[in-house]
Amino acid sequence: MLFDLPSDETLYDALMASSSEYEGSAFVCVKTTGVFCRLSCPARKPKRENTIFVGSIGTCLETGFRPCQRCRPLATFGAKDPLVQELLQALEAAPERRWSEDDIVCRGLDPSTVRRAFKRALGITFLDLARHRRLGLAARQLADGGRVIDAQLEAGYESPSGFRAAFQRLLGDAPAAAQGRALLSSDWIETPIGPMVAVADATHLHLLEFHERKALPTELEALKRATRSAIVPGRTAPIDQIEGELKSYFAGEAGGFQTPLAPGGTPFERNVWAKLVKIPAGGTRSYGDIAREVATIQSARAVAKANGSNRIAIVIPCHRCIGADGSLTGYGGGLWRKQWLLRHEAKMKPVSLLVEETQ
Repeated sequence: MLFDLPSDETLYDALMASSSEYEGSAFVCVKTTGVFCRLSCPARKPKRENTIFVGSIGTCLETGFRPCQRCRPLATFGAKDPLVQELLQALEAAPERRWSEDDIVCRGLDPSTVRRAFKRALGITFLDLARHRRLGLAARQLADGGRVIDAQLEAGYESPSGFRAAFQRLLGDAPAAAQGRALLSSDWIETPIGPMVAVADATHLHLLEFHERKALPTELEALKRATRSAIVPGRTAPIDQIEGELKSYFAGEAGGFQTPLAPGGTPFERNVWAKLVKIPAGGTRSYGDIAREVATIQSARAVAKANGSNRIAIVIPCHRCIGADGSLTGYGGGLWRKQWLLRHEAKMKPVSLLVEETQ
């Protein structure tokens, strides 16, 4: 490698400053999320002990890290070379395709030229990149009850041990353990008050949080344990639906949220959340009010704790709970967002936010 990486401390300082000084020469792998980013990525910064700095995208991918959906390092580098960009777009259009050198030749391209271009731009060959993409599809095949050997061959791995090792690095579990297990998909949703992370299965939304919420990594781990599932990048119908409903909400259209939810939680927490969704947009209730409504001997503090356990922000409107004296009190997305949301909703026509909830 022609470029010698500076110390990890120097690179971490560059990451904290969202510096573009090392663009294309250094990347950060975040152990807690399993993603890798450019140092200039605007997402919330990880703790120093959760970072690994490497000099190529290929190293990131080969060690099981996935590209960040916020700074999109693959797309950024593909844009610098028309040949790389062309093949990345083809890969996005058909991620399940088993690419070979013959496919590259059929596109009028020289395999050696393609290999050098991808190694130069991404540090990994195009065929290896395509194989990594198929691992995510293999996980979905196993979740649908498919056989491990079929998923292995579809992903392009001749060696069972190689497939097992790559799969476990990517998803944190052995292929056999993923059989018949539903997968959760996650994606970013941009909003006027910052990006949000949405996680859903094929039918229900499980999580909707602001990306910088400190408890987000813990919530994601708890969600994976509770559902006995892995979370992979991707889109499902509930994510598309909530993105459209959020767009209407932030545009001031009080049509309500209809996306089916799977909020989890204890019976007490679900009881509290059911009361929250009945608070109309533009209205607020105190924690004590909610405590009396759920007829609990527990204090308003228990209601506040249930609010803090809510992992579906805005839709389950814990931001509409305030102190008995009218103070905003706490909010996982930040008090400034709570104030912004209440002011925004005050301009909207009051309407209950009706949602479907799984039991």
